[in-house]
Amino acid sequence: MSTPCTVLVIGGGAAGNAATILLRRAGIEVDLIEAKDDWNATAGSGITLQGNALRVLRELGVWDQVEKSGYGFSAVGITAPDGTVLHVAEDLRTGGDDLPATVGMQRPQLQRILSDAVRASGAGIRLGVRATSLDQSAADDRVTVRFSDGTEDRYDLVIAADGLGSATRAAIGIMDRPEPTGMAIWRVATPRPAGLTRTDLAYGGPAYIAGYCPTSEDTIYAYVVEAKRDRAAIPPDSYADEMRALARHYGGHWREITAHITDPAKVNYTWFDRMLVEGSWHRGRVVLVGDAAHCCPPTLAQGAALSLEDSWVLAQLLTSSEVWDDTLLQAYYERRVARVRPVVEASVQIGQWQLDGDRDADLPGLMGRTMAILTELP
Repeated sequence: MSTPCTVLVIGGGAAGNAATILLRRAGIEVDLIEAKDDWNATAGSGITLQGNALRVLRELGVWDQVEKSGYGFSAVGITAPDGTVLHVAEDLRTGGDDLPATVGMQRPQLQRILSDAVRASGAGIRLGVRATSLDQSAADDRVTVRFSDGTEDRYDLVIAADGLGSATRAAIGIMDRPEPTGMAIWRVATPRPAGLTRTDLAYGGPAYIAGYCPTSEDTIYAYVVEAKRDRAAIPPDSYADEMRALARHYGGHWREITAHITDPAKVNYTWFDRMLVEGSWHRGRVVLVGDAAHCCPPTLAQGAALSLEDSWVLAQLLTSSEVWDDTLLQAYYERRVARVRPVVEASVQIGQWQLDGDRDADLPGLMGRTMAILTELP
């Protein structure tokens, strides 16, 4: 860059952390703010990272730590509700042959690895702080940001990585909101049963899907997908009972898993949502990345991967251009939406086929075509 540039990243999840690391590596001044005091240190049970996500994590310089902390595998099993294995398929290596097809890991572990890398990058970090206003009226095209701690500063670019309910998205006049797809998921982390070495998915039974993923030598996360219910009608102290009531109908490793679903504080219940912001992902010098711009059900396990890719592509464009303008940010949108759209649409379609009970749906074909797209560089 011919002149120093300053960037504010709003949100310290995967997308915000990745953008910060990559921009700092290029010598750009970056401040990161995160609304939570603990920087999401304990959020979530587990995460499935496919090869295209691992490719970005390698670019961030954290692949060795991810590999040591997680559990790599290369196949997915399809089982009957009683645990009988019906089919085992090799996963496509979307990140290339030199990376595993899939790594499962505990989500807090991934957050720790990424947040440590942000700290090491020299970025300015403020936790427990929100952006309360964004003013783009300055003659020099910089963004004046006021913060919840009473301070303010000016930036050449603001990257909104503040997730599904992005306040920044609304503040810049993008009115898209996540919409429920009709499904919901129960998730929990448990000890890993002996012999569980891959993801298995059971279709049928009292839920649409019952699945699990190894996340380390000792842990897994397990999940059960059902039709969405009124969240307000499910007391949090009943979460373990609710998930166990569904999980007990499944055999194989599920018998041991179900025995560990006892603590409601460790069970998470969320709806599946979909969203794809159309037209552009920026207004002026404020640009969306990750879940702030798009979200989809985890039926293809691509949410984190797409978010990481957003930050990688945006950082490539910013660090290779002398001018940060509308043309550059629109090019970012056009490059990403062509890749994100088919994943969002396929992820939603897979769930809809299950809601509709469509037995003639070409699930393997749709999954194969979609995942093949992701083998290409973003």
